[in-house]
Amino acid sequence: MKDAIAGLFEQALDQLITQGIIDAADRKPVQIENTRDPAHGDLATNVAMMHAKAANLAPRALADLLLEHLPRSDSVHATEIAGPGFINVRLVKGAAFEPVIRCLIEHNQFGFHQATDERVQVEFVSANPTGPLHVGHGRGAAYGATLVNLLKARGHQVGAEYYVNDAGRQMNILAVSVFIRYLEQTGESIVFPSAGYQGDYISSLGATLFQNAGNSLQVSFDTLIDGVPTDSEENKDAHIDRLVRNAKGSLGDNWLKPFNLALTAILDDIKDDLSEFGADFDEWFSEKSLVTSGEIDRAIATLEERGHLYKRGGAIWFRSTDFGDDKDRVVRRDNGETTYFASDIAYIANKFSRGFDRIIYVWGADHHGYIARIKAATHALGFDPARLTIRLVQFAILYKDGERLQMSTRSGSFVTLRELRDYVGRDACRYFYVMRKADQHLEFDLSLATSQSKDNPVYYIQYAHARICRLFESLEGQPFDEKRGLDQLTSLVTQEELDLATAIGRFPEIVDKAADSLEAHLIGYYLQDLAADFHRWYNGTRLLVDDMDIRDARLALAKAVQIVVRNGLDLIGVSAPRSM
Repeated sequence: MKDAIAGLFEQALDQLITQGIIDAADRKPVQIENTRDPAHGDLATNVAMMHAKAANLAPRALADLLLEHLPRSDSVHATEIAGPGFINVRLVKGAAFEPVIRCLIEHNQFGFHQATDERVQVEFVSANPTGPLHVGHGRGAAYGATLVNLLKARGHQVGAEYYVNDAGRQMNILAVSVFIRYLEQTGESIVFPSAGYQGDYISSLGATLFQNAGNSLQVSFDTLIDGVPTDSEENKDAHIDRLVRNAKGSLGDNWLKPFNLALTAILDDIKDDLSEFGADFDEWFSEKSLVTSGEIDRAIATLEERGHLYKRGGAIWFRSTDFGDDKDRVVRRDNGETTYFASDIAYIANKFSRGFDRIIYVWGADHHGYIARIKAATHALGFDPARLTIRLVQFAILYKDGERLQMSTRSGSFVTLRELRDYVGRDACRYFYVMRKADQHLEFDLSLATSQSKDNPVYYIQYAHARICRLFESLEGQPFDEKRGLDQLTSLVTQEELDLATAIGRFPEIVDKAADSLEAHLIGYYLQDLAADFHRWYNGTRLLVDDMDIRDARLALAKAVQIVVRNGLDLIGVSAPRSM
């Protein structure tokens, strides 16, 4: 219906352009929105306000002209100018239920678009495989997975990707942590480094390494700490880095045994964890592959050819300040090793080489400082930075019994995503993680997430779906006649019924808005409002009346609510139970 009304205003604009009142070059698309307040009509447009300046007219004056040239339509009951120049449209009675008819025809496709040619990649989570995922990672997983669903619903071809940091310093620290726990299994007296990974999972991996290798990897711990600086607060980084060098020197090629064991075990656990959480990936991209394929060297060569590199102090620097960064960045150190940022540059080039039209990164809020340099690298490589979007996700703050729980992968004191799911359930996890804007802090209230009341938003929404399922199951010998229900929709006259029909019609608009703005929380807000409208109607209206025309009309409306709730919950990865 909104498209049809927009078409009427497009025709009115055509007339004003023909008369020279508006220049064709100044024309803007007509935007039609559902009104939030029925007192203001059913639909509204700001078309007059959008064109008033170019036409050199007051918005209300231009609105008058638009209405003079608006073609007649059997769907429009009345129009009126409101406020500074909005135009409100009141539809004829039957038109208000047009979305309900569409919903029952389209079912699980209602609100979604046909596929387009635009290819979009969403990279999310990408946590270092140095330990199990904790509840902070869960928010990025839920948000990223919902974006994938929203963009697919918008019609885009979407690739979901996890960037595996399987190279570099943190992985070396993980491997040496496992190796030291292995030495403990062999009977060596060890002092565990303060900068090592210290969770129980490290001890378990050390025990597994001992089961696999026996004493074949054993070296004296005294040999391992030979020449290592004292493990103090000031020296802890130098201490662990020297331990890594000594372990590599002592083990030679066998260094890969603790390294690969830890990487494989933890990455497999992450994959299982995310799959159980409903966050699935099309690609698990290896950082190490950028090194072995030569892509890092090629990316640096590209920047050199384009004149964006210089040497200083034996290192090679990228002139990122030429592209808006606050300082230049090292891409190759004076010892010849490339930096993490060099890998990031090569990864950008790799993404674009795969033919994606748009690239979306989902990062933790602590990566805010990386945005400018990534945008700079994109520009310097010759790609349009506008094709790259970076979304930041604030970590969730978990409260239990009124106390905030601390999370640290290195110390091993953290609540895992799996533990949270076991406690509150996958549905509550997925919903609560996306119920606020991603860049806002989220306080995850365990008590609320497990409560069965209208105060728990996910329970309240799911209960609406289950209520409707139970309603249809109760029909027994008098089944619902959908055709009759749709034919009799105009017999529904209460404001609650008109509000529900209007709310159903807003769903496609909300999906488009959430996908275009990458704001997953809009779906949750909408579903909460829809569930509230439904429960209010259900509690105050007898649906199963003797008049079969009225009964089936109300059932048709209820079924449309059921479909929309299910489709909306699907987008955010939450189930729609048939009973509760």
